[in-house]
Amino acid sequence: MKLYFSPGACSLSPHIVLRELGLPAEILKVDLGAKTFDGGKDFRAVNPKGYVPVLQLDDGTVLTEGPAIVQYLADQKPASGLAPANGSIERYRLQEWLNFISTELHKQFSPLFNPQFPEEVKELQRQRLRGRFDYLAQILAGQDFLMGAQFTVADAYLFTVLSWAAYVGLDLAPWPVLQAYIERVSQRPAVAATLAAEREAKKA
Repeated sequence: MKLYFSPGACSLSPHIVLRELGLPAEILKVDLGAKTFDGGKDFRAVNPKGYVPVLQLDDGTVLTEGPAIVQYLADQKPASGLAPANGSIERYRLQEWLNFISTELHKQFSPLFNPQFPEEVKELQRQRLRGRFDYLAQILAGQDFLMGAQFTVADAYLFTVLSWAAYVGLDLAPWPVLQAYIERVSQRPAVAATLAAEREAKKA
């Protein structure tokens, strides 16, 4: 397998999942500005959408979109518990969380990274996100992870998105539950190893 990623982007989520599972994969850094990888190869030839993450299987099949990729990876090792069994209500709960993170958090952050958006619009986005943080804090006040006691692929995704807050003027101090959650996830060996690997990749 090959994972196409960009340091700090949403591709951090499947990168974490790969390490949590111990699955072998070639990790390829993408220059999202130039849409190139591996010394100048055209990334759009791999993913015409032009963004990460992308998972390329050994038979050449290409998967895009983080929520789909992390579920595929988790299903390679069902005993890991990173995703509940297909067809179970717990699996639909996982998909519910992945959809919430994707639409209500991830995409709400996007304008905050765009220098073309006026500050008034960005502040509206921050307000919207603060409301979502209130909801998450209520959920995580009584449990370690989104699905309860078990770390899942949804946590890899939520951790990734919450890590962006510091870069866009969103102080998480009003939500100590979320700060504790980030710290808890960051101390997982696979997560710490992934963060270190992406820091090194960013320097290269």
